[in-house]
Amino acid sequence: MKIALIGATGFVGTAILKELTDRGHEVTAISRHPEKISIQSPLVHAVKGDVLDAAAVAKLVKGHDVVISAYNPGWTNPRIGEEIMKGSGAIQAGVKAAGIKRFIVIGGAGSLEIAPGLQLVDSPSFPAEYKVAASAVRDYLREISQEKDLDWTFFSPAILMSHDTSGTRRGHYRLGLDNPIFDDQGKSVLSVEDLALVIVDELEHPKHIRQRFTAAY
Repeated sequence: MKIALIGATGFVGTAILKELTDRGHEVTAISRHPEKISIQSPLVHAVKGDVLDAAAVAKLVKGHDVVISAYNPGWTNPRIGEEIMKGSGAIQAGVKAAGIKRFIVIGGAGSLEIAPGLQLVDSPSFPAEYKVAASAVRDYLREISQEKDLDWTFFSPAILMSHDTSGTRRGHYRLGLDNPIFDDQGKSVLSVEDLALVIVDELEHPKHIRQRFTAAY
């Protein structure tokens, strides 16, 4: 397939780009800093893009089969909450304007329910430094859940999905919807390499159209 990948130089985007190209997909890798795209392949076309501009997004993604958004304004961005909502909305609008139906969004674990009526982001143990961003991603999940035209999918990764879990591609995972998946040690873990596996599996064999889903070991 011909894929437009937004956020292709980020932690998650880089892993997804590798998985896509390893499996033979042609990728337009969209980033604020396309010179940082490390994968050199005839399948990869690196381009610079402003995701806060819906019209610019529409031009960049037009003609693709699927758009995958791994957009993150940057953890040190003082306006991260505001820009998550603005950028995510502009990307969604641009995808629609380009006439593309299939849209996969990489979100966060904060909106997963850890108890009836309690989402992870609202729990006392949730790290304060990530709360603004996680709350904004949850707000965007509510927004995209109202989308009737796109065949969207929103992915919430495992609770522990960081650089500390990277470097391992087990090649298997378990799927869920609105609740975290825990292993026999009570941990919700997934490496970024296997997150990429989950996303490209969903791309090739859609199972969660107009749904949020999650995955972990």
